[in-house]
Amino acid sequence: MSAFSLTKAVRLLRRADFQRLSKYGSRTIHRDHFVVTYCRNSLGNLRLGVTVSKKVGCAVIRNRIKRLVREYFRLNKALFDEAFDMNVIARSGAASLSSQEINQTLESMFRELSKDNTYEAIATGAH
Repeated sequence: MSAFSLTKAVRLLRRADFQRLSKYGSRTIHRDHFVVTYCRNSLGNLRLGVTVSKKVGCAVIRNRIKRLVREYFRLNKALFDEAFDMNVIARSGAASLSSQEINQTLESMFRELSKDNTYEAIATGAH
C-alpha cells in the first residue's frame, strides 16, 4: 500500500471506538470551527474519525467537510511518529470555511497534536 492511502486500518469505524475516545480521550484541541479529541492507542498506527453533525448543514456540506478532513489526514499522516486515535469534530461554522481555511485550521491543530518537531520540520521543508 502507498504511504498516502487511507485504508480501513487507519480509520475509526466502530461506534465503540468513538465512545471510548469521547469518554477516555486524554486531550482535546479546540479551534473556532473544529475540535480534535485524541488519545494514544496500542495498535501502533494513527487512526482518524470524523464527526459532522446535522447542525453543520445539509448532507452535501457535511460530506464536503468530511472529504477535506480525510484528504488532509491522508496527505499528512506520515508526519506523526506516535500512535493516536483521533476524532475531528466539525462545529456549525465549519460550513462557511473555504478549503484553504479548513486546511490551515487542521494544520495548526495537527501541529499542536504532534509532540515532537518532526511535523513542523517536514511541513516547512526544513529537515
